[in-house]
Formats: sequence, structure tokens, C-alpha cells
Amino acid sequence: MTRPLPERVQAAARAMFDLTVRPITTPMTEAEMRASLSDFDGVVPTLGDLYTPAIFAAVPDQRCRLLANFGVGYNHIDVSAAREAGITVTNTPGAVTDATADVALTLMLMSARRAGEGERLLRAGKWEGWHPTQLLGLHLGGKTVGIVGMGRIGQAIARRCHFGFGMSVAYHSRSPKDLDFPARRLETLEALAAAVDVLVLAVPGGAETHHLINAEVLAAMQPHAHLVNIARGNVVEEAALIHALQSGQIAGAGLDVYEFEPAVPEALIAMENVVLLPHIGTAALEVREDMGLMSVANLKAFFAGETPPNLV
Repeated sequence: MTRPLPERVQAAARAMFDLTVRPITTPMTEAEMRASLSDFDGVVPTLGDLYTPAIFAAVPDQRCRLLANFGVGYNHIDVSAAREAGITVTNTPGAVTDATADVALTLMLMSARRAGEGERLLRAGKWEGWHPTQLLGLHLGGKTVGIVGMGRIGQAIARRCHFGFGMSVAYHSRSPKDLDFPARRLETLEALAAAVDVLVLAVPGGAETHHLINAEVLAAMQPHAHLVNIARGNVVEEAALIHALQSGQIAGAGLDVYEFEPAVPEALIAMENVVLLPHIGTAALEVREDMGLMSVANLKAFFAGETPPNLV
């Protein structure tokens, strides 16, 4: 395991395997990744462990046969290069869906209702009491939410918005979806951006979605609209977002991920109309346990000669 996982997960893995847990929480170095491929039969990597083609090429006679990724997103692993090296890759979908959707709603509410700004005001001792025009924000009830990427997480967000807040749902995806709630599909990102009050990003990371939200998409948004990102940081062109916020092109943003995390631009930190969370989309004990146990289940099936339940 490339990072310490909850003890329940480690215990489950230890019961079946000779387990080594890397004791620090930072991403692996290139040397550590090469060693992981040469020294272990299976590895449980996670976000930040960049298994590039060069890493696989550097270990031509690798021992590793399975990368059981901890997390649904696996854009840090070059899956094609792994397959060429004879290494199977799995992930942990499903376990993260509701937790990530909940954080999307957290960011929507905090950004639209200026909750972070209000808390900072109070903690700084600057609150002078209630008055009718203080911290006026955007009421979400009855508004339109736009979902970019209507997969498991996108649908979970949309259901919360529609059934919980009475919001209309619009979305953009590569193909129409068979949904259990009313939603309209718009053909282009720009059309979606122009039509909604809140634009929520729920697409996978990777080359296909890099800077998917750029200056053109941001320019199409309405001045009162908010952007929420719970996908991957580089889905958004961060410099363009900063310009859109500073210039008043959009009203606010709620971010759980960043283009160059853990680095967060000072420009974002300085703005009151931005809610910043430290990538906590799945940060609940039971969720992280479920993710870890799913990784262990993938390991168990693979080394028993069965097809792992979550191949990518």
C-alpha cells in the first residue's frame, strides 16, 4: 500500500497477503514507483502516484501484476502502458459516489450562500449583527444546475439538486443518458454554461478532459453563476478561472480540487467569492474503508485466478 489506509483495510489485506504499508502520505517518487513494480506482486496506489510509460519501461522484468488503485479516478496511471507491461489495473467505483456528490452540494451551498465569507467575517470579530442586506447570495431553489459528465457521480448530484432543491437539471455528455429524473441534454459546453445558474464538473480526469473548462466556456456563463469542481483540478484552466472571478465574469466558485495541487494559487486564496476545500470529496471513514476493501477485493479475486470486479 503506497499510503496508510484505515486500519480495517490494512487488517483485511494482512489476513490474505504479506502486507507492506509505505508509512508516509506523500505521492511516491519515481524511484519508489520503480521499486514497487520490481519488489511486489500487487500494489495499491492512489492519487499522485504517477505511473507513466517511462516508469513501466524502466522495469522491463517487473514482478508486479496488479495495480489495485485506491480511488475511482485513475488518470495518474497510464493504463495502456500498464497493459503493455502485462499489468492489470482496477479501481474503486461506487464507493465514492454519494460522498463526492454530498461535497458537490456542500460547495454549491457554501458558494451560492457566501457561507465561507460569512464564517471568516464572524471569526475575525467583524460581525456587527443581523441586517436585511448582509451577505446576500444566490437562492438555489428553483434554479438550473448544469452537470458536466452525467455518470454515477453526476447523476447523484443531479438527483440531490432536483429532488432536494427543486432545481431544473441540464447536462452535457458524450451521449444521451437514460435518467430517472427530468433533465435536458445540451450539445455543447458553451450552451450548457450559458443556460445554468450553477455549473458542476463531474467528469473523469485525463487527457480528454484537460482544460475542458477554459476561457471560452467561462465567458459563456452568466454573471450571477457559480462554478463547482469536484472532478480533477486540471479539468479547469485555473488561470482562466482566476480571470473570470477577478473580472466579475462569474459570481463565484467552489473548488475541492486544483490544477497543481497541493499548490493553490494565492489569487484564489485572496478572493472572498471562492470556497476552497482540501480535496475531501471522499473523506469519511466509512467511505475510505469501503474504497480500501474494494481494492482488497480486487486483489483477492486477481490472485485467486478470477476476474477482478473492477477492471479498468
